[in-house]
Order: sequence, then C-alpha cells, then structure tokens
Amino acid sequence: MTYALGTSRGTITRAPLLLIDLETEEGVTGRSYLWCYFPAAMPAIAKILEEVARVAKGERVAPLDLWAKLSERFALIGVQGIVRMAMSGFDVAAWDALAQAAGLRLARMLGSEPKRIPAYNSCGLGLMAPAQLADEADKLLYPGFRAIKLRLGYPTLQEDLAALHAVKKRVGDAIAVMVDYNQALGLVDALERGRALDQEGIYWLEEPIRHDDYAGLARLVRELKTPIQIGENFSESAAMATALAAGAADYVMPDLERIGGVTGWQRASALAATDRIAMSSHLFPEVSVHLLSATPTCHFLEYVDWADKIVEEPLEIDDGFAVVPQRPGNGLTWNASAVAKYRIE
Repeated sequence: MTYALGTSRGTITRAPLLLIDLETEEGVTGRSYLWCYFPAAMPAIAKILEEVARVAKGERVAPLDLWAKLSERFALIGVQGIVRMAMSGFDVAAWDALAQAAGLRLARMLGSEPKRIPAYNSCGLGLMAPAQLADEADKLLYPGFRAIKLRLGYPTLQEDLAALHAVKKRVGDAIAVMVDYNQALGLVDALERGRALDQEGIYWLEEPIRHDDYAGLARLVRELKTPIQIGENFSESAAMATALAAGAADYVMPDLERIGGVTGWQRASALAATDRIAMSSHLFPEVSVHLLSATPTCHFLEYVDWADKIVEEPLEIDDGFAVVPQRPGNGLTWNASAVAKYRIE
C-alpha cells in the first residue's frame, strides 16, 4: 500500500486482493476482485469460489438468477462471511461480462448515464503523530481532492482532537474531513467524544460504535449534530433495511463484497432512494464509480489506490471527481506482469 493505514483495529501495510476471472463460453471474461483483509483468508474464499463455479457452470449470465441459485445452494451454511464475499465477487464479474457482451459501460448497463462522482481520499491518515498526519494530509489532496478521511480512536479524546486539529489546520476549512472510528468506542465514550467533535465541523462521524448496535447508533443520530455514517458492514440489503428502520444512520455506505455485489448494491440503492438517505461507497472505487452513477441518492465515492499496481488503467480522478472509464463493462483489466510480481504463492 502507498500509505500505511493505522486504525483502532491494527495497522495495514499490504492489501491482499483475490482476483476473479469469469470465463464464458462466448469468450467474454468478466473481472472483479475481493479485498480479503488478511492473506490467510484468501485460500478459503477461493475454495468457496470453486463451488460457486461448479454450481454456475453452463448457466446463462443472468446475475439475479445466479444470485438466487447460489443463495439456495449455500442456504444451510448461510450467505454470510466468506460465502457472501465469494458470491459478491462472482456477481460483480458476472455483471462485467454481461455489460461487455452488450458493448456497454456498466453504468449504462444499469440504466444510467455515467457521471463524475465526488470522491474523498481514504488512502492514509491512520493513527499516527499529529505532525505526520498534517504532512500526509497535504499529499492526499492531490489531484484536486476536496475531501479526506481521518481515522480516530486514540486512547483519549484529547489525542483524537490533537490529530484532527493538526489535519484541519494544514488543509484549511475548504476541505471536508470525514472521521472514522472503526467501531472503537462504547456508547458512553462515543457520546462524549461525539459532543466534542460536534464543535469541530467534521463532515461525518463513521462507525463510532459496534456496527450492528442499531439502538446505540440511533441514539447517536438523535443526540449528536454531526451526521452518523455506517454501512460498510451491512450484510446484504436486509441488514441495511433493519438499520434504516431503526433510525441508525444519517448516511449509508455499503461495501460491494458485503452488500452482495452489483445485485445487492441495486437493492440497497432502492432502499436509500425510498428513505431519501445519501449513499456513498466503501472501497472498490473502480466498480463503485459505475454503481454510484446509477444511485439516485449518490453522495461520495471512497477512493483508495490499492488495486492501482495490478490494473492496466487505474481509476481516473479529475479535480476531485472520479471518472467512469470509457471501456465496456466495469473497466477492470489486469496488468499481467504486475500480477505475476505481486502474486502470493
């Protein structure tokens, strides 16, 4: 990774990516990738994908039907965890193949004109000394970002504020600063720190407490002025529906490999539109730029450069906006020499 990502859950310096090629009988190859969090998970997810491939072999590329068939196959073990991740990666690749076969960009395949999507840089600003944070924030503003994400969750509120002040002083008031706790706090602590952060002009407060504590999150929504952002841990759209019914968020940001791929994203997008709640993306910017183009309540794209080293054409950022590529499908193509270089044996 270009920048080490220090969070309350540990420091990440490498992005273990599982690349998926879905080969069709017509010669079209759909592509996607999964972020596996740690290398030991990759073989397990790949093994589940073998079963996905077995069940789907010979079927037409009809992603909704395939999701239903695979959900039935895995019903007893549950469409959760690595099973859901594998199915999501397969679903993204299936939609890519379908769009390529139609000669359409994925955004167009989903019924929308491709749009420029406002993006925030989420590559760095992990837990570190205030002076280091200020210097890194400078770098993250290139090329033209107007928004960045800062990770908090230091042992004390005073340390959180020192980190935030260092970044905001360096970037100025014109730059939106999102804050992410990665579920580090309990409810009482989150209320205390949230009230202090209410005075700091941050753009949103992300996952301050356990992601599925919807009652606690609803209390934060009611009692804090700063908008509460959740969603990267929604397991399919059903979890999002439960969270919205509980009033647990001001904004939502589903994750492609947890919400259920492109198929799951569309279901989540419909929920967000019904509730008129702004919807951003979590990771996977190359595909998410297409999906946000077709999201009625489109908000922000979370930009990370983790796949840049292994794709032929990284996602373009122009003046702080993500640009949908011109290529048919989702635009992912692998750089063969880079894949060989970084391959985990």
